Amino acid sequence: MSTVTENLIHSKIENGEEHDNFYHCDDYENNETCKNPNCQVTKFRYPDGTVRLRNPHIELMDQDILYHLALGSGSHDLVEMFGDVKFVCMGGTPKRMEAFAYYIMKEIGHKLPTGTTLQDISQYSYRYSMFKVGPVLSVSHGMGIPSIGILLHEIIKLMYHSKARDPIFFRIGTCGGVGLEGGTVVISDDAVDEMGNHYYQVPMLGKPVRRPAKLDKRLVRELKALSDPEDPYDTVIGTTMCANDFYEGQGRTDGAFCDYTESEKMEYLTGLQSNGVKNIEMEVIPFAALTHHAGIRAAVVCVALLDRLKGDQVCAPKEVLDEWQIRPQKLVAKYIRRYLQTKGRISFDGHGSMAVKSPRRFKLVQQESETFD
Repeated sequence: MSTVTENLIHSKIENGEEHDNFYHCDDYENNETCKNPNCQVTKFRYPDGTVRLRNPHIELMDQDILYHLALGSGSHDLVEMFGDVKFVCMGGTPKRMEAFAYYIMKEIGHKLPTGTTLQDISQYSYRYSMFKVGPVLSVSHGMGIPSIGILLHEIIKLMYHSKARDPIFFRIGTCGGVGLEGGTVVISDDAVDEMGNHYYQVPMLGKPVRRPAKLDKRLVRELKALSDPEDPYDTVIGTTMCANDFYEGQGRTDGAFCDYTESEKMEYLTGLQSNGVKNIEMEVIPFAALTHHAGIRAAVVCVALLDRLKGDQVCAPKEVLDEWQIRPQKLVAKYIRRYLQTKGRISFDGHGSMAVKSPRRFKLVQQESETFD
């Protein structure tokens, strides 16, 4: 039995959902004191539900520059700009997340002030794009583990500085299916790397540090319940594999290099399939690990662009791919709309525009972020 298979099987042995993160705690969401002795809610949240950072150094800083977002705690009034954020939706490209911003605007009935348009709040960073639609942030995370990892650090800090309460994070993306037809929507309930490990490993001060990559099981169930059985495509739940590379790391044979055979590739992919892996992408491990470490409810919803058991290249026509990529957006938008309707939450007034606390610091942060060489 391979190391990958052993790790995958080991992970399936569960003793019930752990109580090591606030989103496992129903009592907390009902504003009651949790009775479970293992509950660690206070590690992740202040009593009012705002995010508590697991970094004591931030509170000692004169200001915190969110360099890759072109924002700063001293230059911008982050509470005014982002204090009402409830949902952070991430996807790979700026264009996709701008399109999602307009889509969610329509879905939740948010109206921009007359004569205004959506603004890319992070336009001066030249790295990520970020749009705010009422309580929803729509932000591009780029491609791969380093890019989304950097963004998550700064978005989680943004939630802290803005005093946002109990935010929920979504990754909306594309993937390769493993035994799934193109167009199938996958809701991730587990995350593994190429070796079958369920953790995000980062070298810190020359030593490897492992953080468990866990997603919110209840959020997974809630999303699946919102999928429409009448849809002309399947919506499934399963394990998602995160790769460090698009080509060899995902077992493709169409890269510039390939040191394995087609039969070896198929043995690897069928082994993943037999152990519950439904899809392959490049961000779920850091997304699951860092949101879990921050105590933030999070889910990943992707659409398969092809079945990797049938090929390596994305060959569907552009108009078909465009329609497929809307499918995860529709499901997440349905969740957001249902949540807002159920909770009766939202005041769109007084939040979202660019609020500058210090013009001098604002200019410095802008200039610093523009220096991207």
